[in-house]
Amino acid sequence: MRFLFLFFIVCPAIEIGIFLLSGKLIGIFPTVLLMILTGAIGAIVAKKQGVEVYYRVQRELQYGKMPGEAILDGLCIFIGGLLLMLPGFLSDLAGACLLIPFTRSWCKPLLFKWLRGMSKNKRIIIK
Repeated sequence: MRFLFLFFIVCPAIEIGIFLLSGKLIGIFPTVLLMILTGAIGAIVAKKQGVEVYYRVQRELQYGKMPGEAILDGLCIFIGGLLLMLPGFLSDLAGACLLIPFTRSWCKPLLFKWLRGMSKNKRIIIK
């Protein structure tokens, strides 16, 4: 419940405050242009990396290996692309962290731990 409160109330309020500050510092037009630019770049990068992960999953399946790491990469890329397409500087920062392979390697263990916890609580079933 706390997570939903943060996600739906606190994060948008912070984003609005950053928008107002950015509009005051660099102007309205550059702020809007920056939001459009980060959304477009996010979509392009997510698509490129998503295709690479898709082929990596196929390769690993052909060799009889479980593509667990590649699937986690794909999930991070998907979430990162969505966050970059949302308007906001904090969501852009979080999305960029999930799209950059170096920082994504820090986020994947947290995502794996969260998915493992959901599996143990029988919220999702991993076979």
